[in-house]
Amino acid sequence: MRNRYLDLLRFLAIVRVVVYHVTGLAALTLIFPAMSVMFALAGSLMAASLDRTGPAAVLRRLRRLLPSLWVLAAVFVPAMLLTGLPLTPKVLLWLLPVSDPPANGWGAVALSVIWYLRDYLWFVLASPLARWLFRRVPLPTLLAPYALLAAIEFGVLPAAPTVLREFGLYFGAWLLGFAHHDGLLARLANRVLVMVAVALGGAGIGWIVTHPGPRGYDLNDIHLGNALWSAAFILVVIGRAPARAEWVDRIPALGRAVTVLNRRALTVYLWHMSFVVALTPLVGLVGWGPRDPLGLAIRVVLVFALVGLVALLVGWVEDVAARRPPEWLPGGSRSTPARRAVAPASPARAGAAAEPVAVGVGRAAARLGDPPAARRSPVPSAPRGGPVRGRIPAQRGAREAAGTELSAG
Repeated sequence: MRNRYLDLLRFLAIVRVVVYHVTGLAALTLIFPAMSVMFALAGSLMAASLDRTGPAAVLRRLRRLLPSLWVLAAVFVPAMLLTGLPLTPKVLLWLLPVSDPPANGWGAVALSVIWYLRDYLWFVLASPLARWLFRRVPLPTLLAPYALLAAIEFGVLPAAPTVLREFGLYFGAWLLGFAHHDGLLARLANRVLVMVAVALGGAGIGWIVTHPGPRGYDLNDIHLGNALWSAAFILVVIGRAPARAEWVDRIPALGRAVTVLNRRALTVYLWHMSFVVALTPLVGLVGWGPRDPLGLAIRVVLVFALVGLVALLVGWVEDVAARRPPEWLPGGSRSTPARRAVAPASPARAGAAAEPVAVGVGRAAARLGDPPAARRSPVPSAPRGGPVRGRIPAQRGAREAAGTELSAG
């Protein structure tokens, strides 16, 4: 049975990303560091896939991610070429964004969130080696990205390339996902987990307060503080994730919203920023200021409405990429969360064998916002806040998590 708590976390992260991109409220990055949470969930799912199928999981993950990007590129790349983007071989990076794909002025902002796919792609490619190392020396492997980031922030590696910096910033969250999948976080005694979370969170807040960025205490501008605070947050909200959260589906509207947004996470993520950019000047035309509460609320509603429309039109591509029957609106009578959706990776019993993004186009212009596959997972009843254990039958489509991911924010 699917762990609806993890689905709920992903749902909240996606909503938070969109709201942050509309409002620009720096406090949202502290209240819920959605980007790192999404990387942690993705890391847990990637560990599950690698345990089940080995390196072949990399190709499956690419199959899940790239078609939705290609749909976006089919719309925006011709538009950018018609408005001044030079036609060079670099345009091919829109097919496989191992580096920042090219974009013109307006496209760099509207498509700025795609930096996440670049990072996600690199993390997927690095995962087979990282998984091998993590199983043998988990703590040194987990600490390595944070040490790398510290070296960059303290000037030891001042000329580090963007991808290397991103490994330092977010790959630690990805590896915490590995630890969640393996049950390492669940096996930590409460007092140990709390002490570590408090220490990391305190260090993160201390760095944030003493190193504000151009937007104040926005975590997207404060890399080391972001990594430390996010690690503490992940330890608490994922390290002590309940085995299940049936109450989510006892509220029909919430359960359906969580299901739909999980199934269309990549579509929402890829398209929402273009609507944020398009609506911003229109709000000024009707007399609302950029910080007017009513104007911001209306923009949030309009962005979700427009993204919902796009999800209806092209969201089924995510179903096809996941080898599920395409649906206009997921979660209907043909597909209930317990039967058709893939169970997110959950911690494995100690010693048990588990089954097995990217334009930073406008990263400098907008580090703005902030995603999922599964395995056959153990599911026993665990102590309160403990992991899901025990076995459930594999469902069609359970080879990969129903997930996709999100942008800095």
